Amino acid sequence: MSVKRTLIITGLSLFSIIALIAVFTSWYTVDESEQAVVITFGQADETVTDSGLHFKLPWPIQKVEVLSKETYSLQFGYEQTEEGDIEAYDDETEMITGDENIVLTDLVVQWKITDPQKYLFNAEHPKQILHSATSSAIRSIIGSSTIDEALTDGKAKIEEKTRDLLVSLVDKYDIGISILGVKLQDVELPNKEVRAAFTAVTDARETKNTKTNEAEKYKNQKLSEAQGEVSAIMSRAEGEKVARVQQAEGEVAIFKELYEEYQGNQEITRQRLILETLENVLPNTQIYIMNDEGETLKYLPLQPSTTAPVQNTEETPEGSDKE
Repeated sequence: MSVKRTLIITGLSLFSIIALIAVFTSWYTVDESEQAVVITFGQADETVTDSGLHFKLPWPIQKVEVLSKETYSLQFGYEQTEEGDIEAYDDETEMITGDENIVLTDLVVQWKITDPQKYLFNAEHPKQILHSATSSAIRSIIGSSTIDEALTDGKAKIEEKTRDLLVSLVDKYDIGISILGVKLQDVELPNKEVRAAFTAVTDARETKNTKTNEAEKYKNQKLSEAQGEVSAIMSRAEGEKVARVQQAEGEVAIFKELYEEYQGNQEITRQRLILETLENVLPNTQIYIMNDEGETLKYLPLQPSTTAPVQNTEETPEGSDKE
């Protein structure tokens, strides 16, 4: 009786344990920032991206691997400790440029899991594969670049080429990872003296660019002033042109009036024109008009009344003496 009772208690205990396991392993939750893979007997069965409460078959039939949707950062060549310090790995970052110089290059790769099933089952250590692919990509690009490009204005191009090469490698490995970006953190020389020399070169290049920009600004300013002066000259010339045309039109109108008067009184108009011309040519000269007998008729122009009277010459008989 005691043995039977013991077996019953043992069986009930096992059933209770199995029931509890079934209850607690038949559901799972997925957060908005997470994604899950349902695994049935060791094989990926379903990818769940909807957040909330979900149900599955109890363990060990099915289990769930929950992965994050967040963006991860791969730090290549250095590591930031919990205290905030930076620990550099020079052996990892030493690379040879295309012109056979040694540089230390570290970078950050932004990546995320886009295919959880491939991430879990296509590779045993996908993060290690990504790290190796990053090393291969950056070394290849640095090896085809000059040291001047790596240290100065070629960094953006190196970043772009490294990202493209890394994307192609990750796609080839097919490990469910997508590359979002590559950012060079630092590219420097291992020797302090050489580093100082390249810093001087960089400063000189920046000074050159500054002077070039200042010269371009001065050129544009002078060009603008010259264009303004040209516009002013053109405006003045246009004004003079209009004035000359109007003056010519006025002279033509006066000439037409004179011509009409000349047509009606040719002799009088001719004499008046002669006298006016003499006045213009000899403005301060007094003009005497003599008649055919040699007598003075009048002054032209007429003298004002305040001037001394004009002495008229009288005709003297021939042969008489004048005292």
